[in-house]
Amino acid sequence: MELILELAAQTVQMFGVLVIAPFLLGITRKVKARLLRRIGPPMFQPYRDLWKLMHKEAVLAHNASWLYRVAPYCVFATTWVAAALVPTYSTGLIFSWSADLIAIVALLATGRFALALAGMDVGTAFGGIGSSREMMIASLAEPAMLLVVFTVALVAGTTQLSTIAAAFTEAHVGLRVSLGLALFAFVFVGIAENARIPIDNPATHLELTMVHEAMVLEYSGRHLAMIEAAAALKLTLYFSLLVCLFAPFGMATTDRSIAALALGGAAYLAKIALLAALLPIGETAVAKMRVFRYPIFLGGAFAAAALAVFLLFVSRGL
Repeated sequence: MELILELAAQTVQMFGVLVIAPFLLGITRKVKARLLRRIGPPMFQPYRDLWKLMHKEAVLAHNASWLYRVAPYCVFATTWVAAALVPTYSTGLIFSWSADLIAIVALLATGRFALALAGMDVGTAFGGIGSSREMMIASLAEPAMLLVVFTVALVAGTTQLSTIAAAFTEAHVGLRVSLGLALFAFVFVGIAENARIPIDNPATHLELTMVHEAMVLEYSGRHLAMIEAAAALKLTLYFSLLVCLFAPFGMATTDRSIAALALGGAAYLAKIALLAALLPIGETAVAKMRVFRYPIFLGGAFAAAALAVFLLFVSRGL
């Protein structure tokens, strides 16, 4: 009976992130539209878009290889697995042993690599530009992300997410400058990885500014639905990571009762809904950045994360 309950709790987390991901995207679009004094689409519009795309025929280029067909499913699968491993409402679930920060970074890198190859597969100019820019951003963002991982791991003593969340919830970690710098770097990396302003604008198709949209411009039908669902899941993944690493309060740890799990779920939904509303507020306050300024943006994230690791080593040495 206990095993069934553990599997049920893990299933709720796995399919919960899949269900709420389009809704979070709808919140960001709705809030951004209201900030721009427009009505905007309904918050449930992403669900309708995915349903419509799943029922449309997938049109493929004549020279598209098997890689072009497989890439959307690979991107969706790796992103979903990574998002499902991040603790949301409870720690210590049955698959929590595999929820390692370095493994999640590797899963995201695998999906990015597959999408970049698919963008170059059909030989269009837009796909090549988008893949090139995506790899440039990845080469700058991934080192900063790994330094954030090292910072959190040095504080908690592990890279296992459930243990980190439990340690930050139950132990007295306190306010640390290193964690503040890591949070700063993580936010910058999350903006770049999710193709949000000022790095990219997900609502535009201008060839001079496209990054993610340029790689998927040739996709249609169910393939495009998989990519759009993966993009929504990736945004949810970064929201979940931010909540798990820097604001794990409310999460069920030692108490695994129904009331504690329900409280953890309510706290998780409230926190990610707040983040989904804050994201467009930040986007409307800044302008789109030129491509040649991307290294400055992500270089600041890398410098902040490196300083966080350095401060931890110095404080331990003293």
